[in-house]
This record gives sequence, structure tokens and C-alpha cells, in this order.
Amino acid sequence: MPTNAVVELLAKDLNHQGGVFCPSPKADMKLWDTHPKVYLDVARTGEAKCPYCGTLYRLKAGETVSSRH
Repeated sequence: MPTNAVVELLAKDLNHQGGVFCPSPKADMKLWDTHPKVYLDVARTGEAKCPYCGTLYRLKAGETVSSRH
């Protein structure tokens, strides 16, 4: 089920750890019919690709993630 979908995110779309889960409603996926839920660390590099479906989640241009220690 590989896709070429790209989901652009705002910094506020990330959870407190700087990531998102796939499958995601932001990618127009129904959670019940896709693949196991996986965590993707977007904040580390500005983007992350799902190993199951290939959806790329990335921060929109100009968005920054503040580091929280």
C-alpha cells in the first residue's frame, strides 16, 4: 500500500515530543483500514517517512520547533 502522499505540518501539529503518528487523519487515512500505528519523529530533521505506507510528514516551510528541555 505504498503512497507518495506528503503531509505538511505546522509546529503546533506535533505532539510534545516533536512527532506525529501514522496513520493519521491529517493524511486522509481512516485509522481502521491502513496499517499499525507508528510514531514518527518529525522535529529531529523536519520530516519523517512512514515505513509502512511511505507517507512523508514534514514541517511547512518557515515552521520551527522549539526545543523543550
